[in-house]
Amino acid sequence: MNDFAQTLCTAFEGPRVLARGPLRDIALTLNGRDSTSASNQVLIFDDSSGQPIDIDTRGTAADILQRLNQHPLAESGTIVRRAPGRPKLGVVAREVTLLPRHWEWLSAQSGGASVALRKLVDEARRTNQTKDHVRSAHEATYRFMSSIAGNLPDYEEALRALFANDLDRFSELVSTWPHDIRDYALKLAPQR
Repeated sequence: MNDFAQTLCTAFEGPRVLARGPLRDIALTLNGRDSTSASNQVLIFDDSSGQPIDIDTRGTAADILQRLNQHPLAESGTIVRRAPGRPKLGVVAREVTLLPRHWEWLSAQSGGASVALRKLVDEARRTNQTKDHVRSAHEATYRFMSSIAGNLPDYEEALRALFANDLDRFSELVSTWPHDIRDYALKLAPQR
């Protein structure tokens, strides 16, 4: 079983949570449900990214699991191409475009351009860790809300409060929403 099938997700049927857990378990739970009518439409969201995930739950359990393994988002289904680098160490060569003055500075650094770039990236990751976490939480909350909450009252105002990082106002605006949608949006939003 690949990592994709173990992705923690939440499934909504309309405004209420239908199931939570690994995608594999949710897919098997949904097997055999009538999802042809709009009232039975189920939306599945990745708990870490807020990304909607579309899966086919028809057929046998083996059919479902096979499709999960072949899903475009599954790592095992991605095409891996050989590239320069040290793949056993996790080093992958990619192209970087810089101005001549940047290359001059990099080549003057001890250890060369690759070492200098890795140090710069690691430092930026440490320095911006909190900001990056908040940005990721904003994006996850936005993905979820745009998929399921667009017709709810104060939707646009809630988004403005979210991106302004006014979490008290955001909480106030979503407080009238169906409780499962409200709770999931608050879970995805940046924490105070």
